Amino acid sequence: MYPLYSKEENDFELYRRKARHIGPHLHASLELVLVLEGSVELGVGYDLFHMNTGDLALVFPNQIHHYQAFEAGSRVEYLLAVPTLAGSFLTLIQNQIPKNPVVPAKQIHADVLYALQTLTGRRKKSEYDDILHASYVQIILGRTLPLLTLTDKGSGESGLVDKIVTYISTHYMEEVTLTSMARDLFMNPFALSRVFSEVFHMNFNRFLNLTRLEYSRNLLEETDKTVTEICLEAGFGSQRSFNRVFQEEQHMTPLQYRRLSRGGKM
Repeated sequence: MYPLYSKEENDFELYRRKARHIGPHLHASLELVLVLEGSVELGVGYDLFHMNTGDLALVFPNQIHHYQAFEAGSRVEYLLAVPTLAGSFLTLIQNQIPKNPVVPAKQIHADVLYALQTLTGRRKKSEYDDILHASYVQIILGRTLPLLTLTDKGSGESGLVDKIVTYISTHYMEEVTLTSMARDLFMNPFALSRVFSEVFHMNFNRFLNLTRLEYSRNLLEETDKTVTEICLEAGFGSQRSFNRVFQEEQHMTPLQYRRLSRGGKM
């Protein structure tokens, strides 16, 4: 899963993975996350929500969100679906957002778990996939939305956050600083720094490094590019700084991460 503004190539994606930090991002899809083991922190806008095993959350389209994982061994399941699969719920999820997106495990209807289990178990593709996906997504929404308190989408602060995220997504491979970003966005650097602290719960430098790191992890997993090529492409000034940030956040070297991600042993 790429950080920042991401455009999914598929109308429907469902996968399980080890929980990890994922920087602030937004996309046009409806996102559902179920904690399979352990716990994660889900950040949406200015708020941070704790999720334990069995809890489920809905992130509506174009909401800024991020994940933090501190408990070793935590695993999550993600479902991403284009809004059109929501059927009659489409207008609602486009115009409103949950005050608290988390549904505790004890409140989740059996139909939701059945839908997720069925979708996860499906491997054979057919001409009816779109219909099946839409049906199960709507079952999940039908059983989940009544448990959430919804409110109309605002503008103001949300618009500013969108500008910040879009800017980083465009420039993170370049040499960018808080001062240069504030200048380009016609903002006071102190006001911009406060947004990072209050919305993203981290300072500018860590936000930028995590963005570059998320991109780097995907290159390590999916390509055979060298570590030097990856660190420069991701915007790190040197391999030394790349290795330092990677070690601080992942507690291993880039090469160790590549080996583990491909099924090898350290």
